[in-house]
Amino acid sequence: MRGVFGLSLDLVERVNVVNDIVAELPLDSSWVLQSFVSNIRYSKRDEVSTLRAVQPALNRSEAVSAVLIPIKKSLHWWEMAQDERREIFEEESHHTAVGLEYLPGVARRLLHCRDLGEPFDFLTWFEFAPEHTKAFDELLLRMRASKEWEYVEREVEVRLERDDISQI
Repeated sequence: MRGVFGLSLDLVERVNVVNDIVAELPLDSSWVLQSFVSNIRYSKRDEVSTLRAVQPALNRSEAVSAVLIPIKKSLHWWEMAQDERREIFEEESHHTAVGLEYLPGVARRLLHCRDLGEPFDFLTWFEFAPEHTKAFDELLLRMRASKEWEYVEREVEVRLERDDISQI
Protein backbone atom coordinates (compact mmCIF):
# COMPACT_ATOMS: atom_id res chain seq x y z
CA MET A 1 0.00 0.00 0.00
CA ARG A 2 1.30 3.44 -0.86
CA GLY A 3 0.04 6.97 -0.94
CA VAL A 4 0.44 8.34 -4.46
CA PHE A 5 -0.93 11.85 -3.71
CA GLY A 6 -1.83 13.15 -0.27
CA LEU A 7 -2.29 11.04 2.83
CA SER A 8 -2.15 7.27 2.57
CA LEU A 9 -4.22 4.83 4.61
CA ASP A 10 -2.98 2.90 7.63
CA LEU A 11 -1.11 -0.21 6.59
CA VAL A 12 -3.15 -3.37 7.08
CA GLU A 13 -2.39 -7.06 6.64
CA ARG A 14 -5.75 -7.95 5.13
CA VAL A 15 -8.52 -6.24 3.18
CA ASN A 16 -12.05 -7.59 3.31
CA VAL A 17 -14.04 -6.59 0.24
CA VAL A 18 -17.79 -6.86 0.73
CA ASN A 19 -20.04 -6.32 -2.28
CA ASP A 20 -23.24 -6.04 -0.32
CA ILE A 21 -24.93 -3.83 2.24
CA VAL A 22 -23.23 -4.10 5.62
CA ALA A 23 -25.67 -3.62 8.49
CA GLU A 24 -22.97 -2.96 11.07
CA LEU A 25 -19.45 -1.78 10.31
CA PRO A 26 -16.67 -3.76 12.02
CA LEU A 27 -15.39 -1.86 15.04
CA ASP A 28 -11.92 -3.40 14.95
CA SER A 29 -11.11 -2.19 11.42
CA SER A 30 -8.20 0.16 10.79
CA TRP A 31 -10.26 1.82 8.06
CA VAL A 32 -13.52 1.25 6.19
CA LEU A 33 -14.33 2.59 2.72
CA GLN A 34 -17.95 2.58 1.57
CA SER A 35 -19.18 3.12 -1.97
CA PHE A 36 -21.87 2.27 -4.50
CA VAL A 37 -22.21 1.49 -8.19
CA SER A 38 -23.74 4.42 -10.07
CA ASN A 39 -24.54 5.42 -13.61
CA ILE A 40 -21.71 6.10 -16.04
CA ARG A 41 -21.28 9.86 -15.89
CA TYR A 42 -18.84 11.04 -18.55
CA SER A 43 -19.27 8.53 -21.37
CA LYS A 44 -21.44 8.70 -24.45
CA ARG A 45 -23.66 5.81 -25.59
CA ASP A 46 -21.17 4.47 -28.17
CA GLU A 47 -18.37 4.54 -25.57
CA VAL A 48 -20.52 2.67 -23.06
CA SER A 49 -21.46 0.05 -25.67
CA THR A 50 -17.83 -0.43 -26.66
CA LEU A 51 -16.75 -0.79 -23.02
CA ARG A 52 -19.47 -3.30 -22.22
CA ALA A 53 -18.58 -5.38 -25.28
CA VAL A 54 -15.00 -5.98 -24.10
CA GLN A 55 -15.15 -5.51 -20.31
CA PRO A 56 -14.67 -8.91 -18.67
CA ALA A 57 -16.58 -9.97 -15.60
CA LEU A 58 -14.91 -9.67 -12.24
CA ASN A 59 -13.96 -12.76 -10.24
CA ARG A 60 -12.28 -14.60 -13.11
CA SER A 61 -10.35 -17.53 -11.68
CA GLU A 62 -7.07 -16.44 -13.31
CA ALA A 63 -7.34 -12.84 -12.05
CA VAL A 64 -5.67 -13.29 -8.67
CA SER A 65 -4.03 -9.85 -8.66
CA ALA A 66 -6.19 -6.97 -7.53
CA VAL A 67 -5.59 -3.27 -6.99
CA LEU A 68 -7.86 -0.91 -5.09
CA ILE A 69 -7.30 2.76 -5.86
CA PRO A 70 -9.27 5.28 -3.79
CA ILE A 71 -9.19 8.75 -5.39
CA LYS A 72 -10.27 12.21 -4.26
CA LYS A 73 -10.45 15.03 -6.76
CA SER A 74 -10.07 18.71 -5.97
CA LEU A 75 -12.87 21.14 -5.21
CA HIS A 76 -12.00 22.88 -8.50
CA TRP A 77 -12.91 19.64 -10.36
CA TRP A 78 -16.31 19.46 -8.67
CA GLU A 79 -17.05 23.15 -9.23
CA MET A 80 -16.83 22.63 -13.00
CA ALA A 81 -19.95 21.83 -14.99
CA GLN A 82 -20.44 18.24 -16.18
CA ASP A 83 -19.54 19.14 -19.77
CA GLU A 84 -16.30 20.80 -18.62
CA ARG A 85 -15.32 17.69 -16.68
CA ARG A 86 -16.22 15.54 -19.71
CA GLU A 87 -13.94 17.68 -21.88
CA ILE A 88 -10.97 17.03 -19.58
CA PHE A 89 -11.89 13.40 -18.87
CA GLU A 90 -12.41 12.28 -22.43
CA GLU A 91 -11.47 14.87 -25.01
CA GLU A 92 -8.14 15.85 -23.40
CA SER A 93 -7.21 12.81 -21.28
CA HIS A 94 -8.83 10.12 -23.47
CA HIS A 95 -9.72 8.16 -20.34
CA THR A 96 -12.02 5.64 -22.04
CA ALA A 97 -9.83 5.13 -25.11
CA VAL A 98 -6.75 4.50 -22.98
CA GLY A 99 -8.63 2.11 -20.70
CA LEU A 100 -9.95 0.16 -23.69
CA GLU A 101 -6.40 -0.64 -24.76
CA TYR A 102 -5.97 -2.77 -21.62
CA LEU A 103 -9.22 -4.73 -21.87
CA PRO A 104 -9.98 -7.56 -21.50
CA GLY A 105 -6.74 -8.31 -19.61
CA VAL A 106 -7.48 -5.80 -16.85
CA ALA A 107 -11.04 -5.85 -15.54
CA ARG A 108 -12.26 -2.88 -13.53
CA ARG A 109 -15.20 -1.51 -11.58
CA LEU A 110 -15.73 2.13 -10.64
CA LEU A 111 -17.54 2.84 -7.40
CA HIS A 112 -18.71 6.21 -6.12
CA CYS A 113 -18.40 7.45 -2.55
CA ARG A 114 -18.40 11.26 -2.66
CA ASP A 115 -22.17 11.40 -2.13
CA LEU A 116 -21.76 9.30 1.02
CA GLY A 117 -19.44 11.84 2.64
CA GLU A 118 -16.52 9.42 2.47
CA PRO A 119 -12.89 10.61 2.44
CA PHE A 120 -12.56 9.64 -1.25
CA ASP A 121 -14.73 10.41 -4.27
CA PHE A 122 -14.15 7.12 -6.09
CA LEU A 123 -12.93 3.62 -5.43
CA THR A 124 -11.56 1.89 -8.49
CA TRP A 125 -11.15 -1.87 -8.31
CA PHE A 126 -8.96 -3.67 -10.84
CA GLU A 127 -8.43 -7.40 -11.32
CA PHE A 128 -5.98 -9.15 -13.61
CA ALA A 129 -3.85 -12.26 -13.99
CA PRO A 130 -0.20 -11.84 -12.94
CA GLU A 131 0.94 -11.81 -16.58
CA HIS A 132 -1.00 -8.55 -17.06
CA THR A 133 0.82 -6.70 -14.23
CA LYS A 134 3.16 -4.86 -16.61
CA ALA A 135 0.22 -3.73 -18.74
CA PHE A 136 -1.66 -2.57 -15.63
CA ASP A 137 1.36 -0.57 -14.46
CA GLU A 138 1.57 1.06 -17.89
CA LEU A 139 -2.14 1.93 -17.71
CA LEU A 140 -1.57 3.65 -14.35
CA LEU A 141 1.39 5.63 -15.70
CA ARG A 142 -0.63 6.85 -18.66
CA MET A 143 -3.63 7.84 -16.56
CA ARG A 144 -1.49 9.63 -13.99
CA ALA A 145 0.24 11.60 -16.77
CA SER A 146 -3.09 12.86 -18.15
CA LYS A 147 -4.70 16.28 -17.73
CA GLU A 148 -7.41 14.68 -15.58
CA TRP A 149 -4.87 13.75 -12.89
CA GLU A 150 -4.02 17.43 -12.35
CA TYR A 151 -7.28 17.47 -10.37
CA VAL A 152 -6.45 14.48 -8.13
CA GLU A 153 -5.51 15.61 -4.64
CA ARG A 154 -5.48 12.25 -2.90
CA GLU A 155 -4.79 8.80 -4.29
CA VAL A 156 -3.83 5.57 -2.56
CA GLU A 157 -2.75 2.37 -4.28
CA VAL A 158 -3.52 -0.90 -2.49
CA ARG A 159 -2.10 -3.99 -4.23
CA LEU A 160 -3.56 -7.34 -3.27
CA GLU A 161 -3.11 -10.99 -4.11
CA ARG A 162 -6.22 -13.08 -3.61
CA ASP A 163 -6.06 -16.64 -2.32
CA ASP A 164 -9.74 -17.41 -2.67
CA ILE A 165 -11.38 -15.53 -5.52
CA SER A 166 -14.85 -16.66 -4.40
CA GLN A 167 -14.62 -14.29 -1.41
CA ILE A 168 -14.82 -11.16 -3.57
